Amino acid sequence: MHPIHAPFPQGRFRRTRRTAALRDLTQETRLSPQDLIWPLFLREGEALREPIASMPGVNRLSLDLVVKAAAEARDLGIPAICLFPYTDPSLKTEDCREAWNPDNLTNRAIRAIKAAVPEIAVMTDVALDPYNSLGHDGLVRDGVILNDETLAALVRQALVQAEAGADIIGPSDMMDGRIGAIRAALESAGHKDVAILSYAAKYASAFYGPFRDAVGASGALKGDKKTYQMNPGNRDEALRLVARDLAEGADMVMVKPGMPYLDICRRVKDTFGAPTFAYQVSGEYAMIKGAALNGWIDGEKAMLESLLCFKRAGCDGILTYFAPDAARALQGL
Repeated sequence: MHPIHAPFPQGRFRRTRRTAALRDLTQETRLSPQDLIWPLFLREGEALREPIASMPGVNRLSLDLVVKAAAEARDLGIPAICLFPYTDPSLKTEDCREAWNPDNLTNRAIRAIKAAVPEIAVMTDVALDPYNSLGHDGLVRDGVILNDETLAALVRQALVQAEAGADIIGPSDMMDGRIGAIRAALESAGHKDVAILSYAAKYASAFYGPFRDAVGASGALKGDKKTYQMNPGNRDEALRLVARDLAEGADMVMVKPGMPYLDICRRVKDTFGAPTFAYQVSGEYAMIKGAALNGWIDGEKAMLESLLCFKRAGCDGILTYFAPDAARALQGL
């Protein structure tokens, strides 16, 4: 595209910026509550709201409060929530068997939410780190994260989530071949309508720290995740990963983290045209929230600007801990 612009003074870009009405008429990108997915942290108990120190304003919620949060999301026009469990350390093992327990915390939450708020879309996390005593997303042997052996465990985890009523399965583990294995298992088990939102381009990032605090994985992790999560210096590899996951049956794809990887979001959307999401991760949230609490930035304006940039980069939606605050701000509530 080769836009034609009249030279100054015939052409004055400031004309369409002069009033709020003109700015609204010429705005290219818009953000709405319908663009948001709200990640929620689960914990055992009742009437429990446990603050996460490294994520000001975010809490681990007991099941009764998670159901209320799902209803809040619906009332705010947020179409989906994503569940992440804080697993009792006594249930964490090297074989990660709690991951496919039909009555684990996540699966009980899915059933409770779908019973009370059936119209909300429930997304789950498929990875072994919440259940792994070694803190990794896959099974570990002699310090090596096993790929092929992990696939069977991920399939079992995804199946019990689908059986509990999950609408969207979110494999975040970054094992090779897991989308194809999960899609085949879902089809065979009769869960043909369950969608997969693949964490297709998930980078080995320093921005995940507060999340690991939230799910209790920080202390358990031995080593790092660089052998399965992406090198932050790579762009073309992200496109190859997205292509593979779409070919294996992913319905939607995700780039993670978000703001540091907007170039990847843009390339993914332009290349494939598939539903493309980004995760504004815990470290991104904590930086904005922390600066706002210190009075260094206008928190609401920075929040909304940060989310709008994902839409401008081509994303169809954003996973963000700001979801309820952003929805309220967008609706003037």
